[in-house]
Amino acid sequence: MIHYSWDTPPTSGQAIEVAAGVLWMRLPLPMALDHVNVYALDDGDSWTVIDTGFASKVTRKIWQQLLDGPLAGKPVNRVVVTHHHPDHVGLAGWFVANGACLAMPRTGWLMARMLTLDLQETVPPETLAFYKRAGMEPAEFARRSKDRPFNFADCVSPLPLGYTRLIDGSTIQMGGRSWDIRMGDGHAPEHATFWSRDDNLVIGGDQLLPSISANLGVYPTEPEADPVADWLASCQRLMPYARDDQLVLGGHKLPFQGLPLRLQQMIDNHHNALPRLLKHLSEPRAAGECFAPLFKRSIGPAEYGLALVEAVAHVNHLYHTGQVTRQLRNDGAYVFQAK
Repeated sequence: MIHYSWDTPPTSGQAIEVAAGVLWMRLPLPMALDHVNVYALDDGDSWTVIDTGFASKVTRKIWQQLLDGPLAGKPVNRVVVTHHHPDHVGLAGWFVANGACLAMPRTGWLMARMLTLDLQETVPPETLAFYKRAGMEPAEFARRSKDRPFNFADCVSPLPLGYTRLIDGSTIQMGGRSWDIRMGDGHAPEHATFWSRDDNLVIGGDQLLPSISANLGVYPTEPEADPVADWLASCQRLMPYARDDQLVLGGHKLPFQGLPLRLQQMIDNHHNALPRLLKHLSEPRAAGECFAPLFKRSIGPAEYGLALVEAVAHVNHLYHTGQVTRQLRNDGAYVFQAK
């Protein structure tokens, strides 16, 4: 079973010591998933920080409170980023500007560098075409066509030119421990997780979450991607290293134990959703018309964007595995139908 050692998270500007020299902290996010967990590992005369939150005045103020308080005024000499999403890499450049070095996977660094440099004041034609192909609701399409698009640079500090690459299968020293680096995939390409050789700690980022499913999204940058296949393969690949006694420190929600069961649940979640989706596609439907069998709940405006890219991921998976056909509808949407 899944077991939680803490019922409540740390409050703003405070930290909980989850193991000797390992601090758990939480930062706010302005979205439906309203927080991200970050960690500080005591390296003796300095700290290693894992993930950073958004680049915003609010987050920098909270970090300053943490630096002055729980981190006891010791410098952050290294920032380690699990993957390139803004809530994890947002303030990495800020830490580097204040004296830290950066370590992250190569793919994550390349993605974050590329996206922060790609500033768009209007929605690119490729993005609008992607929305059409996905079957976005007409009212949502009209709104997004007019609004200034989200840019990574809105909430991610400029990344440095140089960094240290985290490599699958290698080790890293943090917090008086030696950690094996194991890469996941699906939620983000080349997502780093860290498995302590010295005790029962695992730092899982968004690859290993206890009570929510990591978003598996397809985006205009790679519209034919199949992150569902990548995710399932990653869960299977990590399974042999999982033990019930490991304390898993995830990027969201609470630290937990019971990783073997949780990995199986994450696999089963998609294996159960795909047959429901296939049945739904007995009639030709676009990705935007597939929310009901995938999520089994109503999707509001705050969740619509993430729901759409996850729906595209699942119909793409069925298409790439030869279970559905795909053709272009008169309204410009791809529709999928079970064979």
